[in-house]
Amino acid sequence: MTTPDALPAKFKPYTRQSIATARQWQWMSPDLQEAVQVVSHVLPFRTNEYVMEQLIDWNRIPDDPIYRLTFPHRDMLPAKEYEQLRDLVLYKKDDAAIAKLVHDIRMRMNPHPAGQMTHNVPRVNDAPLKGLQHKYKETVLFFPSAGQTCHAYCTFCFRWPQFVGMDDMKFDARECTELVAYLATHPDVTDVLITGGDPMIMNTRSLTEFIEPLLAPELAHIQNIRIGTKSVAYWPQRYVSDKDSDDLLRLFEKVVRAGKNLAIMGHYNHAVELRSSIAQQAVKRIVGTGATLRMQGPLIRHINEDPHSWAELWTTGVRLGAIPYYMFVERDTGPREYFSLPLARAHEIFQSAYSMVSGLSRTVRGPSMSAFPGKVVIDGVVTINGEKLFALQFLQARNPAWVRRPFFAKYDPDATWLDHLKPAFGRKKFFFEADADSGDADFHVPAGRVTPIVQAPRDRRASDSQPDAA
Repeated sequence: MTTPDALPAKFKPYTRQSIATARQWQWMSPDLQEAVQVVSHVLPFRTNEYVMEQLIDWNRIPDDPIYRLTFPHRDMLPAKEYEQLRDLVLYKKDDAAIAKLVHDIRMRMNPHPAGQMTHNVPRVNDAPLKGLQHKYKETVLFFPSAGQTCHAYCTFCFRWPQFVGMDDMKFDARECTELVAYLATHPDVTDVLITGGDPMIMNTRSLTEFIEPLLAPELAHIQNIRIGTKSVAYWPQRYVSDKDSDDLLRLFEKVVRAGKNLAIMGHYNHAVELRSSIAQQAVKRIVGTGATLRMQGPLIRHINEDPHSWAELWTTGVRLGAIPYYMFVERDTGPREYFSLPLARAHEIFQSAYSMVSGLSRTVRGPSMSAFPGKVVIDGVVTINGEKLFALQFLQARNPAWVRRPFFAKYDPDATWLDHLKPAFGRKKFFFEADADSGDADFHVPAGRVTPIVQAPRDRRASDSQPDAA
């Protein structure tokens, strides 16, 4: 690692095409180099100089957690698929055959889990709204097209189809006209989550164009504006030393002055991401604007199975003014066989980390599965009438009546997702499955309400959508 004085001031990304120019490339064995070149044809690969200089311990590769978090590994693909792709990429160099095999692999990886495209996309005038999702009645997700990349890609990311050229499976919106019109006719929506990709890859001017319309008087029912970002870990310079970082903080202050809660949903995966002085300075500058910073991330095999890392992350965050929010279960998409942990093990890790921290860090909830019907948390493992069970409940749900309703599943030491669990007490279905099948439940699917849409002129130049630091 470099010293703080040697922090990169200008954002410099590395991809498959340019990674060999990084000095660290020579520190990797030929097998590790090969894995990057092969697997990155399937999964997105992008890192940056800060991640490589400050977060990765190159004496520990390939077992360093941030290395595994950002660099592809051969075991992310089944052995047969890896060998087929390796042969095509390195020897036959048949572009058409590579494209076909890559597409086949991606499609079997469940590219859009939990009904993202089938049930979450709202429709207006009987047409889907591009760049929006509306799964829970209170919250709308918005995907600005200018934010459809990240400072670095996580190898586990469940949004990976956004980054690999699968345009028919991509969520992106070039402007917020349709978002504002949709929100104006949905007064029950209180939260807008701006996500991606990473909205913080945009320069402040572009980000302002998407946020300022949400402050209009006709959208007074919007109480919370959330921004999902990994930049707090992968490029904290965005809040400290980028040439428009001060402008960014003034934007945050403007949102707060408008009476909105601005919540920066910071994605952290390991304690090392919050150890550097600039990462801690970024947290302090964010919360100093009156915005909140909430910490969340998935539990991932090979990356953060150590409960001490989670405890350090949460306690450090609280000391700096951040709020521990969620520990997620790794989603059922992408190279999930490589990353997923049994739910029983996930609960053990969460419980152990939770027991190490004070009440101020116990705002965190988990381990939580963002499954099709909603966010399901594993509350514990219990024995009732001699039967070992998982105790679960919904923290959020398509049907609000399901929230905080306890239910039980048979204990399965190998289950890694909600779909693997069986109902307890001899029942054939969980209550939410029965409700959905009966048609009696208020099952939230985005409404097809007719909303007049007036397209705004696209007067923003393409260059405006690029990060100033890039």
